[in-house]
Amino acid sequence: MISIKQIPVLNDNYIWMINVSEKYTAVVDPAIPEPVIKELKRNNWKLTHILNTHHHSDHTGANIQLKKDSNCKIIGPKADHDRIPGIDIFLEDQDEFEFGTEIVKVLDVPGHTKGHIAFHFPESEALFCGDTLFALGCGRVFEGTMEQMWESLTKISQLPKQTKIYCAHEYTLANGTFALTIEPNNEKLKFRMKNIKEKRNKGISTIPSTLEEEIDTNPFLRPDSIEIQENLSLVGSPLVDIFAKTRQLKDSFKIIENN
Repeated sequence: MISIKQIPVLNDNYIWMINVSEKYTAVVDPAIPEPVIKELKRNNWKLTHILNTHHHSDHTGANIQLKKDSNCKIIGPKADHDRIPGIDIFLEDQDEFEFGTEIVKVLDVPGHTKGHIAFHFPESEALFCGDTLFALGCGRVFEGTMEQMWESLTKISQLPKQTKIYCAHEYTLANGTFALTIEPNNEKLKFRMKNIKEKRNKGISTIPSTLEEEIDTNPFLRPDSIEIQENLSLVGSPLVDIFAKTRQLKDSFKIIENN
């Protein structure tokens, strides 16, 4: 089984450090090098791999420095290899690779970017999904299409429900605030938001969540919800259209602070 450490960086990014033994340590989407180097030294681990989900600089900014320091291998999406700094190994949907005792499976999940991938560790029941699926949210559709993003989220939703979702940002409170505007009577969502507010008031991370939690409360995985369909005036519409409308509403959503 893998050991996973969370490294908060920048305003709301999470770098994930994965260790199997003294021989295998990876980081997922390293934005900046210094916190990674510090954590490696603290644990006396040697970096062997960088796993990049997509090309954005807040996910790849430390690639070159970390590779220079450790001679690690950088693994990233084949479809976007020309935009991943220092990439060594290009992978695509259904590819697999060994990481210590684990077999890691790659999922193509485009939408946020054209070449976005996710790394699934089935034995450890963990998914590192970058900016595709967030706790109570999903990534903006920048380079792909709404159809691609919905297909990507559908693919993730078919994994085992106990899968832990290690996304790359602490957006949960804002995402949940939006979710309540289109599905206010979801009791599981209301209960989850109560816990999220308590955690964030104490400075505690809300990540990882489980896929089951997301299926039950994340509006971007719930276009089949009658309440959401009614609130969007899209009852009986194709699920992709309901998803797209939800994403468009989130794009323009502003949280109004109470003074």
